[in-house]
Amino acid sequence: MKTLLLPAYLLGFNGAAVWLICNGASRWSLLALFVVAVAGMFAAERVIPYNAAEWNRSHGDAGRDFVHAVVNGSLNHASLLLLPLIGPAIAWSGAGWPMHWPLAIQLVIAVLIADLGITIAHAASHRINWLWKFHSVHHSATRMYGFNGLMKHPVHQSIEGMAGVLPLLLFGIPGEVAWLLVFAIGVQLLLQHSNADYRTGPFGWFLAVNVVHRAHHRKGKGMGDVNFGVFTTLWDIAMGTFAPPGDRLYTRDIGLSGKESHMPVDYLGQIAWPFRQSGRHE
Repeated sequence: MKTLLLPAYLLGFNGAAVWLICNGASRWSLLALFVVAVAGMFAAERVIPYNAAEWNRSHGDAGRDFVHAVVNGSLNHASLLLLPLIGPAIAWSGAGWPMHWPLAIQLVIAVLIADLGITIAHAASHRINWLWKFHSVHHSATRMYGFNGLMKHPVHQSIEGMAGVLPLLLFGIPGEVAWLLVFAIGVQLLLQHSNADYRTGPFGWFLAVNVVHRAHHRKGKGMGDVNFGVFTTLWDIAMGTFAPPGDRLYTRDIGLSGKESHMPVDYLGQIAWPFRQSGRHE
């Protein structure tokens, strides 16, 4: 199972999503498929846990993370419903999306372009105070497990989303590919934050999976300013912000420090938090 989990999620679930869309299934069938992916990751975290003692139990955060996921997931899907109106209005007429290429190849292109935009926005969020105030909500997590990948302030979620999707809209990305991209991001966040001790082999150096993303959540000044990518480490390598898989981490090693460590645990408290802060605290 440790060897099969990564290809099952990276290729299996995304491949199934492409197959569904290619065969005329409703786009909402992707939501049902994602629920299966979440359930499968929960099971994997208990069968092959990375940190069973600390990260498989709630820190009073399970309900809050569920609300974050529902709100941010709904925002993602709402934006897709507006795509038929937004896309044609801003698409760059001088360039065309490769509409006639296989859908799977179109998805890979979308992933790489979106990953670049999100990586840049993510890195900026660690360097610009007003962005960090919103992004710090994500870094308040005191454990890493599949479901808290969408634990983000909706303002920051929107900023990262626009950074990743706007270039695709300019090139006229089709609605089907946009839906598949949102699904792929959801699956990737499951893999990236998973508490499952799955094997990555050499791919752990090139894919932004949990063995490299945990370093991004390290506590302390500048410690987490690495591995900003969602899908790959390619853009981090290019920016000089890549850190290879490191030491085993525990709850004491991740999260926020200083004044920020007192961030509320409840959802509404976290939504209000950025508006009450004057800057980044270490």
